[in-house]
Amino acid sequence: MEVLLGLLIIAVGSFGQSSSYVPIRKVKEWSWESFWLTQGIFAWLVFPLLGALLAIPAGGSLGSLLGAGGAGKALMYGVLWGVGGLTFGLSMRYLGVALGQSISLGTCSAFGTLLPAIFAGDNLFSGQGLILLLGVCITIAGIAVIGYAGSLRAQNMTEEQKREAIKDFALTKGLLVALLAGVMSACFNLGLNAGTPIKETAIINGVDPLFAGLPVILMVTLGGFLTNAAYCIFQNVKNKTGGDYFKGGVMGNNLLFCALAGVLWYSQFFGLEMGKSFLVNSPLLLAFSWSILMALNVTFSNIWGIILKEWKGCNNRTMTVLIIGLLILVFSVFFPSLF
Repeated sequence: MEVLLGLLIIAVGSFGQSSSYVPIRKVKEWSWESFWLTQGIFAWLVFPLLGALLAIPAGGSLGSLLGAGGAGKALMYGVLWGVGGLTFGLSMRYLGVALGQSISLGTCSAFGTLLPAIFAGDNLFSGQGLILLLGVCITIAGIAVIGYAGSLRAQNMTEEQKREAIKDFALTKGLLVALLAGVMSACFNLGLNAGTPIKETAIINGVDPLFAGLPVILMVTLGGFLTNAAYCIFQNVKNKTGGDYFKGGVMGNNLLFCALAGVLWYSQFFGLEMGKSFLVNSPLLLAFSWSILMALNVTFSNIWGIILKEWKGCNNRTMTVLIIGLLILVFSVFFPSLF
């Protein structure tokens, strides 16, 4: 029962993340760099800080908790993850919600799940390590099938249809950006592992395990914010779009939807840390939790892709391939629990 509850919590957070790009469509008269930085302030600073405050021990402080060890490494991995987060946004721009998230998160799933196991010296070719490897392979297979569905969609659409569904559609550029985004985004999970001493210290000092990992998330997202802020401000200066932030007529609307996008995005890691606390008695599922989150993100993002009509006009073959890919991903979520 605890395992199912943990998976459910992760799924709820995943649905939030996959929905986070929908409010951005409501942002008006702002350039990409302006709304990306603004939603990032909420997603990577405001809400992670509020979450971290839930993990402060009685009589303690956030600063002393972060001093337990690993904060610097978590921040460093966050800076690297920031490159992935930045290019992840660009992949949505060039490929759309469905295909962009599928490729980026597939790569992220593989590297983010396997690298911590490799760094820990685990053998991936026997025992639970082999099951972990097989689970990741199933996840990648599902995402690859969805990626193939995306290529079929591109073949069957006119340039006008592509632009209608995705304004800046560019398949080759989008694929390269999405792959880079996936590799660098895997650093987030490495950052979470680097901050384990912080989480352990919080638990020792009486913090509920549900919230103990939230300060680590803050350090990783802080690093990512630094990367993204530097790039977005540079683009504001280069493109002379700094005036976006002072357009009074749309300010309230844009702040509202950027804040909504931010809290939805943050919910995936809030849910991941809470869900993992219910998986502690299943080391295999705990190790596979990152891949589970990515698989669910891809599943929900493609459902949103259908709702947003990104697959409009596709033939039956393309939709069949897409559904097969989604079913493989759903299976991958439960695969480790079969052993």
